[in-house]
Amino acid sequence: MARRGTEGHVVVVGSNNFDMVVKADRLPKEGENVMATGLKFFPGGKGGNQAVAVRRLGAKATFIGCVGEDVFGEFLLRNLRASGIESRWVKRTKKVSTGCAFIPVLPSGQNAIVVDVGANLELTPRDVERARAAIERADALLTVLELKLETVEAALRLARKAAKHTVLDAGPPRRFSEELLMLADVVSPNETELEFISGESVSDRASAEAAAQKLLDRGAKTVVVKLGRDGAMLVSPRGAKHFPAFRVQAVDPTAAGDAFSAALTVELARGAAMEEAIRFANAAGALACTKLGAQPSMPTRREIDTLVGRNNC
Repeated sequence: MARRGTEGHVVVVGSNNFDMVVKADRLPKEGENVMATGLKFFPGGKGGNQAVAVRRLGAKATFIGCVGEDVFGEFLLRNLRASGIESRWVKRTKKVSTGCAFIPVLPSGQNAIVVDVGANLELTPRDVERARAAIERADALLTVLELKLETVEAALRLARKAAKHTVLDAGPPRRFSEELLMLADVVSPNETELEFISGESVSDRASAEAAAQKLLDRGAKTVVVKLGRDGAMLVSPRGAKHFPAFRVQAVDPTAAGDAFSAALTVELARGAAMEEAIRFANAAGALACTKLGAQPSMPTRREIDTLVGRNNC
C-alpha cells in the first residue's frame, strides 16, 4: 500500500472495447427498427475505462488485457499510450476481432449495452503470469468479469500472494465461484449484478443489504454495492452503511460504475479509509454521467474535489 497522500499504483486486468454510441428516443422492440442519430466512436471496455480513470486520478496505471490485430485494437492501444498508461502487457491476437460495444443512449440519460467481448476472452492466466513483476510492484489490483474467469482468478491470486489490495468489479453479471469472492478484498457489484450473483431480488436498500449479506456468507470480505442514483452501500461483517449520491445532470451513464470502481481502488491504494474511499468513488461515478462516451467522461481528481467541496458547503 502506498503511503497516504502519495499517488499509488494500480494494475487493471480487464477488457478493452471499441464503443459505438448513438442517441435514440427509445429501445427497439423485437423485430423493430428504431432510428438513431449522432453516431460517435469512443475507446471503452470496463478495464480500459478503469485504467484511464486511475491515471486521471493521479495514480500510476498498468493495464493488462488483449485486443485484436485490427484497426480497432490499434486505436485502443494508441489511446492507452496517449493516456499515460503502461500498456506493454496488452496482448494482440489474430484469432478474433477486438471487443466492441454497441450503446444506444436514451433522452433520460439511461442506456443499454450490447457487447461482443471478442479478443478479451483471449487473455489467459499465462498472460497474467507474464506480468507478475508489474503486479508485485503495484499497490492494488482491480479486475472485472469481462474476461475468462480463470484469468480473473489468476490475477486475484497473484495480487493476494503479493499482499496487494484486490478489488473485483463484479460486472457484467456472471456466475462465479466462491474462490473469486474469497480472493477479493472488496467485491463491488451494481444492483443488477448483485441480484444475479446472489440469487436474491434487489429493489431497495434493505434488499440490497440482504443480497450483499449472501455474498458475505459465501466468503466475501467486504461488499460495496453501486446503487446508481441512490449512491452506494458498504456491507461488511461490521454492518451496513449507505452513502448518498451526488446530484448531477446525467448525459451518459455508460462508465459511471467503472469510474466508481477505479476511484475506490485508487483511494484504497493510497491508504484512505474505506468510508472515505466510497465517498470519493461516489463523486467519481456521478461526474462520469455528465459527459458522452466512456473514457472521455472519466473525471480528474480536481473535478472530484470540486464536487465534494461544493456538496460539503
